[in-house]
Amino acid sequence: EEDILEGMKAKKIDDYLSGPFTVVVKESCDGMGDVSEKHGSGPAVPEKAVRFSFTVMNIAIAQGNESKRIFEEVKPNSELCCKPLCLMLADESDHETLTAILSPLIAEREAMKTSELLLEMGGILRTFKFIFRGTGYDEKLVREVEGLEASGSTYICTLCDATRLEASQNLVFHSITRSHAENLERYEIWRS
Repeated sequence: EEDILEGMKAKKIDDYLSGPFTVVVKESCDGMGDVSEKHGSGPAVPEKAVRFSFTVMNIAIAQGNESKRIFEEVKPNSELCCKPLCLMLADESDHETLTAILSPLIAEREAMKTSELLLEMGGILRTFKFIFRGTGYDEKLVREVEGLEASGSTYICTLCDATRLEASQNLVFHSITRSHAENLERYEIWRS
């Protein structure tokens, strides 16, 4: 709240404006590696963890024909601004567990994309719209959710279904197996 009101003041925007404010949110989901307890005898649980988190990247308000940015995260990759939404004891390659746990979060996000949030700030009801960017997903998770083998480095890259073995056996005639249109389609799925 303070950052928004201070940003409005700094940009000389009337602080009684109710919006709409556009909030760009970066989503991240990544494995945290081995989190097993090294001592003691607790319950048998998976020894890996996955964190689903978000970062508010920037907030802008429409003023006339232009959009004025009133907040921008200075260190978007810092742990300090990355807010965990869900911490789970699971392996990031366990598609079923990830789907079961993250489905409600994703459903809520989908609802937020098409709706507006009303919040009281400084004694005034203000309208917020959200744009989500899935730029914090790592390559292994992208492949897993797409139903491809996770990156035990079997495949050459995220945008190709060809295996390293196929490419190494035939370097001269090797080609990417997906068309440009298919790659664009997959990129759009992950971008939205």
